[in-house]
Amino acid sequence: MSRTAHIVRTTGETSVDVYVDLDGTEKTVDISTGVGFYDHMLHQLGKHGGFDIKIAVKGDLHIDAHHTMEDTAIALGQAFAEALGDKAGVVRFADASVPLDEVLARAVVDLSGRPYMVHEEPMDIAPMINTDYPTSMTRHILESFAYHARICLHVTVLRAANPGQKPDAHHVIEAQFKALARALKYATRIDGTDIPSTKGVL
Repeated sequence: MSRTAHIVRTTGETSVDVYVDLDGTEKTVDISTGVGFYDHMLHQLGKHGGFDIKIAVKGDLHIDAHHTMEDTAIALGQAFAEALGDKAGVVRFADASVPLDEVLARAVVDLSGRPYMVHEEPMDIAPMINTDYPTSMTRHILESFAYHARICLHVTVLRAANPGQKPDAHHVIEAQFKALARALKYATRIDGTDIPSTKGVL
C-alpha cells in the first residue's frame, strides 16, 4: 500500500506544494522555500528520516519569513497525517538521540492522533541564522508540524555547549531536526498489521 500524500495550501500570504512518500528511497529530497537555512533543516528531515519529500513554496518574504515557515510546517504535517492513513501496522512510538559535535538533542514521537508538543532548547542562542531564519521560529515550526500531523512530540536539547562556551545556534537547531527525522523514521515503520492502540483507532 502506497503511503504518499500531496498537499497544496494556498493563502493570501503563501503558496505551498508538498509531496511526501513515507517509504521513500532517500534519493528524492527537493526543498525550495526561499529560506536557505529552513531548506537545509527540511532536507535533514527527508534524508535522515528516509522519506521522499518535495516542497515548493512561494511566500511573502518581502515581509519576513514567518508565514513561509509556518505554512510549510502546516502543509508538511498535513501530508504526514494523510500518508499515515489509519496507521495500521506502524510502530507508533519511537525516540532518537542525535549528537552534533557539542550538541545533543532528543526527539520522542507518538503517532497518537492527539496533537501535543513539548520543546526545550537554550534561551541564549543567537536570535538569527543568516538574515532570514529567526531561531525563535524553531519551536513554532515543530509545534505547527506536530499539530497538523496529529502526533505527540517531545524535542529536548540535552546539551548545547561545552562548559564556558556559548551555544552554536546552527548546531542546536540542526540536531533537533535530525533527531526528529530519526524518531519519525522508526515510529512510521511498518511492523505488523494491527492498529497499535487498545482503542482500535489512532
